[in-house]
Order: sequence, then structure tokens, then C-alpha cells
Amino acid sequence: MSSPLDTVLEQELAAIAGRNRRRSCPEISGPSRSYPCVEGQPVVSFSSNDYLGLCSHPAVVDAAAQAARRGGVGAGASRLVSGDHPEHRTLEASLSAHLGTEAALVFPSGYQANLGLIGALAGPDDLILSDSLNHASLIDGCRLSRARVVVYRHADPKAAATCLQTARDEHTRLPRRIFLVTESVFSMDGDLAPLPELNALCQAEGVHLLVDEAHALGVLGPGGRGVAAAQGITPAALVGTLGKAFGASGGFVAGSRTLRQLLVNRARTFIFATGLPPILAAAARAALDVITSSEGDTLRQALHARIAQLQTLLDRQVPATPILPLILGSEGAALTASSQLRARGLFVQAIRPPTVPEGTSRLRITLSAAHRPEDIDALGIALRAEALLS
Repeated sequence: MSSPLDTVLEQELAAIAGRNRRRSCPEISGPSRSYPCVEGQPVVSFSSNDYLGLCSHPAVVDAAAQAARRGGVGAGASRLVSGDHPEHRTLEASLSAHLGTEAALVFPSGYQANLGLIGALAGPDDLILSDSLNHASLIDGCRLSRARVVVYRHADPKAAATCLQTARDEHTRLPRRIFLVTESVFSMDGDLAPLPELNALCQAEGVHLLVDEAHALGVLGPGGRGVAAAQGITPAALVGTLGKAFGASGGFVAGSRTLRQLLVNRARTFIFATGLPPILAAAARAALDVITSSEGDTLRQALHARIAQLQTLLDRQVPATPILPLILGSEGAALTASSQLRARGLFVQAIRPPTVPEGTSRLRITLSAAHRPEDIDALGIALRAEALLS
């Protein structure tokens, strides 16, 4: 039985559908994120962030199973209420050691890590400089903090500097603290933030740099430690996820011990959320063991070989990240292109507003170390056959 609210919601859904923006979750099955069945159809998927193929790695799966047998499945409550599980502390110690920070704090998701971090650090008396293409979790974190937020042109340090100076000139009362928030690898475009220039600006102007390395950790930098490590930069806080190259789920913030203590006391997404399930912490810990091993080096080499292969096939010189956008413009064009590839056994999802800006609907191709060279060849052939390359 429908309610008056349902009637209103149906109208909203119809409006969304009328703009080719209505979404649904396709049913998938199988342990592999690169070779699943989608709605019963075996496909090669280029829509997963499982960059190293660790989601179904035997050591990762076994670690989760053993943790479940030892200590059950869920965390029970917020960690401040039910306590820390050994898997939480072991993972946090391993993450901080890997990244060279004093401490780390694990959250139930990367989204919650960003909301919790920004909300704990910034308030109404503060200023945040935010890249125009930052992930929604960073945008929402800025909004919820109630700080003054100034958005600067994408990946443009000069624009960030201008925004900072303008913000200072326009207000008689200077902000208490200033933060600059950016991704290191942008999730929808696969390009890199100019971290050296942004860091130089922050150092010169007393700005605190917050970097989201969700799409870099495990994939880029020495030992998979990310872009900041590769460029010798130590941000005030580094955010990572356990749901991409780690093949599990969850998020974390790495930084000083003092930062961790503040987050435990002020990050609402930590205080008021059930803790990360211990089985996922155990899985992520096992994934980190792989990432930091010679096998991890081999997987990164395989991934970068696939990236180079696709760059050659498409004759596109883009940053060496596993994210390749094919911008098609309209929502309808992106949906049609996705359907055409699906008919060829290739699963590439259409990305539409509000995930990306108006007029930039696209296919977002993501590569994995689990892909075979022939998979990349098939993708290149299909893209050309469907006239999807400009």
C-alpha cells in the first residue's frame, strides 16, 4: 500500500529517470571482482576498485574466516563502548608502521573517516580550501564542519593561493586554522593532485594539508605507500581506505598520536558508529602483508603493465593510475555506451551527475592486476568498434 509520501517520492524518481539519472544496483555473483557474473552473465569487469585483486586472495579470505572463528563477526558496538578488538589494534599498528606515522585510527568506511576527520578538526572559526573535484565524502565533511569553505579550481595551486589570499582580504577576522583538503588520485578522473606545489603553499602560509590517498595506497609509491610518500610529503593527516587495493572494507586516518587521540574524542563517525567488523580488520591486515611483500611488488608491476597496455591501445598518455575516464558528455550517451560494452561481455558502468559535473557523463574504466593482457585487448577492440574513442 502506497502512502502520500510514496506518491511524492515516485514523482521525484520519475524526474530522476527523465534525466537519465535513475540508478539501480546490478546483481553480481562470484568471488572475483574482475570476472563476476552480472545479472547471470559472465563478464570481464572494469568497474571494480579491487586494484590488486586481493578481494579473493586466499590469504585475505582465510584471515577473515579465522578471525570469525576466533572472535565472531561484528564489533558489537562503538569501540568506545564495547572496547577494541585485538584485530583493530594490530591493523592500526601495521598501518602506521607501513606509512611511517605515529598512529592510525580505523573507521567503518573511508567515507566516515573523511567526515570524522574534517568534522573533528574544523569548525565555524576555520577556513577550508577544497579542490573542486574532491570526493563527496570530503565535500560533505567540509559542509558538516560548519567551517568557511572556499573551493579552488581543480588541481591548480595558483588558484588555491589566490583563494586563500582573497579569503584573508575579505574578512577582518582571520580564521583560527586553515586546512587544504585534496585527494592524491582523483576518483573519477584518475589524475594526480600537484602535491609538491600544494604542500609548498601550505608550508609557506601555515596551512594544514589533509590528503585522501584512497585510490593511491597499495598501488602507487614505494611499497604502495601512496603519492605523498613517493614525493616526500608528510601531510597533517592522511586518509586511506581498506575497500580498494586492500580488497576489504573500511577506512582509516594516519597521523600523529595527538591527532588519533583527538579523533577518538571528537570524530562523531567514530564515537557514534559500530566499530569496523574484526573480520574485515583481519582481512585488511592480511592484505597489507601481501601489499608490503614481494608478491605485492609483482602485483603492482602487473597492474602498471595493464595500465601501459591500455594507454598504448588507446594512444592516450594519461597518469599511470588504474582509473581511465572516457568522457562522453550526456547521460544517455554514457548509458548507451555501457550497454554496448555489456553486450560484448565487458562490464563498464556509466558515471553520471551528481557523481561527476554536468555534461561530463562518462565510462570510468578501472584496471586490476587480476586482468589478463587479452582482457585489455578485448576492451580496446570493443571501444574502437563502438566508436567510443575520440
